[in-house]
Amino acid sequence: MPNVHSFASSYPEARDKFLAAATLAGATTWRYDNPTKGPRGEALSTDVAWVGPDDVSRVVVTISSTHGVEGYCGSGFQVDWLAGVGAAGLPKGTAALFVHAINPYGFAWTRRVTQEGNDLNRNYVDHGKAYPVNEGYLEIADLLIPKSLESQVLAAADAKLAEYRKKVGDVAFYRAISGGQYSHPDGMFFGGGGPSWSNRTLHAIVDRCLKGRQDVAVIDFHTGLGPYGYGEPITHFDIDTPASRRVRAFWGESVTESKRGQTASQARDGLTHYGLNRVLSEPDTRFTMCTLEFGTFDRESGQRAFRADHWLHKYGDPLGAEAEPIRAAMRRQFYPDTDDWKEAVLFRGHQVVRQAIAGVQLGAL
Repeated sequence: MPNVHSFASSYPEARDKFLAAATLAGATTWRYDNPTKGPRGEALSTDVAWVGPDDVSRVVVTISSTHGVEGYCGSGFQVDWLAGVGAAGLPKGTAALFVHAINPYGFAWTRRVTQEGNDLNRNYVDHGKAYPVNEGYLEIADLLIPKSLESQVLAAADAKLAEYRKKVGDVAFYRAISGGQYSHPDGMFFGGGGPSWSNRTLHAIVDRCLKGRQDVAVIDFHTGLGPYGYGEPITHFDIDTPASRRVRAFWGESVTESKRGQTASQARDGLTHYGLNRVLSEPDTRFTMCTLEFGTFDRESGQRAFRADHWLHKYGDPLGAEAEPIRAAMRRQFYPDTDDWKEAVLFRGHQVVRQAIAGVQLGAL
């Protein structure tokens, strides 16, 4: 039976479980200290565990908490793998790298964003160039985060959002909201005015552990889109490239490709995938990646949770009485704390990682 006790109820508990499981697996660990503190003044860090020899040519990587609060999902899987599989699950010449809580601020504060207010999965753009412009977001930004959460104010904003949605259609509507924007630092899905701490930290991990490897497979754990409990492997490689074909060889026909318009996500700029692909690419490294997205609840309830969270940190008091119900709604949306959901995460997580370990053995496919 899946061990649902691998999951945690807070960031500090998740970190403690991860480090204990890494010790059990005989992993080498280190950490990157985040400059901020958690809501109770606790220290925050990204912790890394390496299982296997140093001189391998093949590495399988898992990342948790790109979107802060979604870290409960990936952390639970990482703990379960380290405690239950460990080095015995790795073929010769292959290592496993676990990046725990790449966005520890968001994990601890029950937010998606980093301490800079960045959506990390929109932050891997070339910050030396002009930022993409999201014209749709510019039209509806003030409606998404009004100055008050009073029912009359929300109803008026929602009525105008419904008009905009009817005018542009569902795809353009969701792209305007969640595709990423670079104009409103305190708004939803803000891609940032520079590389965030988490962005820089992930690049430091890549430089230390992944440069020069022959094959690198990355699974980035996310939650919030799709059917409840289902883990969808999403890829952003260009169509019919060697990398796109490898993704299919690794994970089969359940893979969805954003470039073919097969995914619910409307993200287009600044993805972790693109950031890693710039520094780990052929011919030096065969880089294969999927975002493993686990469904929770409906998209509309997610938007309501985003709105309240951003309102809290823009207009409210993140340590006041109003904060707890808002954080509870965020947590429920991105971490359904039920055994059936956790079991689904563990089953699919182990399957996808096992397939990745087998996939990197295929070599020059």
